Formats: sequence, C-alpha cells, structure tokens
Amino acid sequence: MLDLKFIREHPDLVKEGIRKKGHANNVDDVIRLDEKRREIIAKGEALKNRRNTVSADIAAMKKSGKDAATAIAEMDKVKNEIKALDGELHALESELNALLLTLPNIPHPSVPEGKTAADNQTVFSWGKPDEIDFKPKPHWELSEKLGIIDFERGTKISGSGFPLFRDAGARLQRALVNFFLDEARSKHYVEIQPPLMVTAASATGTGQLPDKEDLMYVVERDQLYLIPTAEVPVTNIFRDETLSEKQLPLKFCAYTPCFRREAGSYGRDVRGLNRVHQFDKVELVKFVHPGVSYNELDSLRTDAEQLLQKLGLPYRVLLMCTGDMGFTQSKKYDLEVWSVGQQRWLEVSSISNFESFQARRMNIRFRPDGGGKPEFVHTLNGSGLALPRVVAAVIENYQTPEGKVIVPKVLHRYTGFEIIG
Repeated sequence: MLDLKFIREHPDLVKEGIRKKGHANNVDDVIRLDEKRREIIAKGEALKNRRNTVSADIAAMKKSGKDAATAIAEMDKVKNEIKALDGELHALESELNALLLTLPNIPHPSVPEGKTAADNQTVFSWGKPDEIDFKPKPHWELSEKLGIIDFERGTKISGSGFPLFRDAGARLQRALVNFFLDEARSKHYVEIQPPLMVTAASATGTGQLPDKEDLMYVVERDQLYLIPTAEVPVTNIFRDETLSEKQLPLKFCAYTPCFRREAGSYGRDVRGLNRVHQFDKVELVKFVHPGVSYNELDSLRTDAEQLLQKLGLPYRVLLMCTGDMGFTQSKKYDLEVWSVGQQRWLEVSSISNFESFQARRMNIRFRPDGGGKPEFVHTLNGSGLALPRVVAAVIENYQTPEGKVIVPKVLHRYTGFEIIG
C-alpha cells in the first residue's frame, strides 16, 4: 500500500508511476476521500473540544446551584453529532482503505519504462549453451522415456498441470530442494516451514488480494487460500509487529509446494513442466532497513544466481520493465535458464524489492536504535529457486545422445546417483 501522505503531497508522481505500470488510476478519488476524511476529523475534534467546554460549564453550574438544563441539552446534541461523525468517518475510512488497496506500487526510477516482455532489459548473462552434435529432446519426451515424470497419470489423478514424479525424478526433486536450502542456510538465511494455507488477511498483506484472487485456489468452506508461494506466509510472520533496528536484516528461507490456478494459460509454453498448477520452490525473504534495501536486492539476486552457476546452467538476468513487473514490486529481476531441448529461455526466479508497500499493508515496523518514530521496514523476496523449470533445464541441458541424463556434480551427494538412465 502506498503512503497516503506521499500520495497527497506527490499526486503527479504517483499518477505517472501508475500510468507506467498500466493500471487503473484512482489517485484523484483517493485524494477526494482523504480531504473529506480530514474535514470530518476536524469537525469531530471541534465538537469534542466543545463537549469538554460544556461539560466543564455543567459541572460549574451544578456546583453553584444554577440550572444546567440548557447546557445538558446542548451536551446531548453534541454527543449525537460526534456519534454521527464517528460513524461517517468509519465508513469513509473503509472506502478509502479499499481504494488504496487497488493502487499498485510505483516503480523505482531505475526501472525501464515499457509495456510488454519485449521491453525488458538483459543486464547480465552467464555461461554458454553447449554445442551438441545431436538433436536434443525436450524434457517431456526424455522424462517419459526414462520413466521419471508421468504427466498422463498425474492428469488422471488431479487434472492437467499436476505432474507425477517417480523414482529418479522424485529423488532429483528432493535433491534440488535440499541443495537450495543448504545453500541458503550457508548464507545465514533462517529456515522456516510455514503453513500451506493462509487467511485473506495474509494474502491481502502481500498483495495477492485483491489483485490476484483468480490465480489462487481457495478452500471456500474455511475461507483459506492455498499459497501460491512461500512469500505469503513468511512475509506475514511479523504482521502487526514492531521490530528493533538491531534485528535487521532478517533473512528467511522456506521450502513449500506452491499452488497456482494459472487461469488462461495455454499453448506450447505450458507443455511439460513449463507451467503447472502445483510445484515445489525454495523462497528467500528479507526484512531490511529502508536505507539498504537496494543493496540487499543485489545480494539477494547474487544468492539466487550462484545456485544456477553451481548447477552449471546457462542463464540470463532480466530487469523487468514497468508494464511487466507486477502490482506490488518497485523493482524486479527475472532469472531465466537456457532450455536446449526447447531452444528457449525459462524463468526460474523472480527477485523483487517491494520497499514499504507490503510492510504498510501488514503494519510491520521497526524502532530506530537512536529513538524516534517507528518506521516501516522494506521487504524483499526471490525464488531460490523454483523447481519445475530447473528440473526441465537439468534434464534437457545434461542429456546424452543415448537419452540418459547426467546429474550435476553438486547434486551427487543428495541424489546418490550420477546418471539417470
């Protein structure tokens, strides 16, 4: 959520940021409601001051034996007016808060303006796709031949987008999860095992609601949402809490299954593991001081990149443009690995700085060491990493002419085998 005072003082800047993101602009409505809210507060304060004055007059009259009936009648009238204003203020603040929830975060000045993925900028690349002298297969063909992913039976059990991993495929998944978690812990991330379902309040705090409700699975009977990412429960750990500055930065990692409806997805880009409804992911989350949040973004990106380097997977880093960045982010990088079997790039991580946008929705503050008014923390997160497309890239980039798959060396101690097939 954007700071109401900031909107009031910099309306044109906020409007421009929203325009760059391509969202509906409700800034004028927010300012109108805020002005009306402040008018009601001013009237209420004046009436409360009048009530205090009249109350003192009544006490003085009763003490001196004077008739206080007229003053008491005025007191009753003032009380009723205050009650009416309080009700009007409550309704107005609810309307204002609902409107504020529809405003996206505004992009950082370093974010390139653009409308589609074509406007994203490649800012770094690592590795070079190996030149092979045979025609590589996509992962769905290799995995079927090797018997490690059963897409057909997964569809029978749950519908399309729910792959069934078996034998070496299941062990490869588990190996990657353990590798990612161990690497995160070596960088002083504290491991969390969070709930897999959250309340509407939690989903609202991180910005999934009201922006992405159609992408989440909901347990209607209990009004709980299956998490689309561990970002949601982990970032809500400190909701409505005030931290001390000396606690920052706080760094957490969490492995969870993730559930996404992916409504409207179709075509060649959804084949195999490219786009599924249930997948595993290790998430990295940070709570940091506002003064260092962009340094922390760079270090978070490095932590995710090093995983791909250790796996030996060629990748590139995209700086996302304003129109392809998302509702909640101020700045976002995507990491994409090269898929030799599909001859295309596959996104495996998004690394984002939300500044105080999520913290303000969740009321997460810190108390400065030197004293003073508590401030909102800055929140960041990134995939470290998402498994489906990493698995796809490992299978495709490490395939042999015979149709086997060589397991990356860093995973040997987790898998217990070096070759699949």
